[in-house]
Amino acid sequence: MDLLWMAEARMPRFGHGTFLLCLETIYRKVTGRELQYKGLTGKPSILTYQYAEELIRQQAERRGWAAPIRRLYAVGDNPMSDVYGANLFHQYLQMAKREGAEELGAGGLWKQRPSAAQSCASILVCTGVYSPTAVGSTEPVRGGEEPPFHGHRDFGFSPGLMEASHVVNDVDEAVQLVLHKEGWALL
Repeated sequence: MDLLWMAEARMPRFGHGTFLLCLETIYRKVTGRELQYKGLTGKPSILTYQYAEELIRQQAERRGWAAPIRRLYAVGDNPMSDVYGANLFHQYLQMAKREGAEELGAGGLWKQRPSAAQSCASILVCTGVYSPTAVGSTEPVRGGEEPPFHGHRDFGFSPGLMEASHVVNDVDEAVQLVLHKEGWALL
């Protein structure tokens, strides 16, 4: 659902979120009604992070890891989708711990076995959409102003969810950070 994304280009480009915005506008213009979704996938949707956690759990089982994965790390270059989604998922995990996962099955969330994860740390890399030095970067605005929200209309905006747990230069530093946090040494 990214409104902006970046790969080899020198500047961010419109992503799939732009298509959704156009589709919703055309649908409303043609029908006079809002387009209703049963569920949204892609970042920052909790559904996407639940699915990723399930894939990680399956990989761990295939490798014979008996201990459940308790800490997840989400690496991305966009505070509006990657960081926002990781922090939203972290909030979900905290709420599930307090209130129980059963109550969280409604509202389009994927019904899965209860999460073993207890946290999800967001790691923002400076090699894509986000750049601490670029004018117009999607960095949170200082001085009390809220930045424009690039997320989907069905997601409420909470500026605090754009604040990364860690900011690193690139993916290599992100991997090194995770290895260090987990107490693993490179061979």
